[in-house]
Amino acid sequence: MKPMGHTRFLALATVATLVLAACSGGPGSGTPGPSAQAELGDAEAELNLIIWAGYAERGEIDPNFDWVTPFEEDTGCKVNATPMTDSNNGVSLMQSGEYDGGSFSGDATNRLMAGGIVAPVNTELIPNYANIFEGLKLKSHNSLDGVPYGVPHGRGPNLLMYNTEVVTETPTSWDPVWEGGSEFEGKISIYDSSIYIADAALHLMTTQADLGITNPYQLNDEQFAAAIALLEAQKANGATYWGTFSDQVASYAAGDVVVGTSWQFQVNLMQAEDAPIAGVLPDEGSTGWSDTWMIAKEAKNPDCMYLWMNHMASAEANGQATVWFGEAPTSQAACDFAETLSPGHCELTHATDEAYYDKIWYWSTPQADCADTDDATTCKDQDDWVQAWTTIRGA
Repeated sequence: MKPMGHTRFLALATVATLVLAACSGGPGSGTPGPSAQAELGDAEAELNLIIWAGYAERGEIDPNFDWVTPFEEDTGCKVNATPMTDSNNGVSLMQSGEYDGGSFSGDATNRLMAGGIVAPVNTELIPNYANIFEGLKLKSHNSLDGVPYGVPHGRGPNLLMYNTEVVTETPTSWDPVWEGGSEFEGKISIYDSSIYIADAALHLMTTQADLGITNPYQLNDEQFAAAIALLEAQKANGATYWGTFSDQVASYAAGDVVVGTSWQFQVNLMQAEDAPIAGVLPDEGSTGWSDTWMIAKEAKNPDCMYLWMNHMASAEANGQATVWFGEAPTSQAACDFAETLSPGHCELTHATDEAYYDKIWYWSTPQADCADTDDATTCKDQDDWVQAWTTIRGA
């Protein structure tokens, strides 16, 4: 099926009658939040996006994967994409006011919604939204007060990636990057972002149950101190840190690292080159992401952004994008298209397996109130996490 043409899309959008009410500025604040767009007009000439690398391909790496060019030809919106290094960088870029929107994980979406930087979306202007799996809609990372703030893009876990010629037995836990990593000293690959503190906390949930960690993103002083101590020990064991997928791929290819936290994207890239690489989800589960396309409250090209969100929810675009990145498609139609590109993809990514994703702690923003309603609890917030990570990294 060809992606919906711009003319037909506008016709559907113009007759849309649903106008979403403005969300509150925050629970109990009484401050009006941004409103959803009521209708679409003529598309602007360009679209400025913040993306995770690999989310806006135009066939430059592999001509079989190009979902940007058809969008540009169909809508007249020229796509300008800026990759972020991590969610902190993505939030900072959005705060600049120079972008129409982007693809964000939960540790960014929470901040963007709470800060009034993004607007709710009028799903009547996004026909393909109806096809998205219900289990991905109206989650805490993509909605406020029951109002949608974006369009799901894809989800997946952080995997343990390893060199099969060095790590000869399939790991069943994350231990090789923590206490069991002495035999891989100097060859452990770690994601360079403060959100990785949650990976340490997740490990402690299994190994030090007495700490009482129930959410790896909401940590009190004692729990946080234990996670930082674990990360400092990891650094002392010679951890190598990667900020972009290409950095990590180069390190594995050179033999500089042999085991570490990664994404299915890197696993796929290296296996495509016949590298001795495998990825596994350890038994204790993992952190991970469920990404969302969001529109800036002050978007200069809002109509192009709405057209893009609808495009990215189409079978063709979402099918291509999720195969390319190695994540789960967001609809059955996208799954069906993905199977034409990579048979078995939806089974590999557990696209419809909610029990699998029950083991994944999606990236979320650390909050001083512990993201609960208990006034007696206090946790380390986002600033604390960033400061601690900066200290660990010695930057």
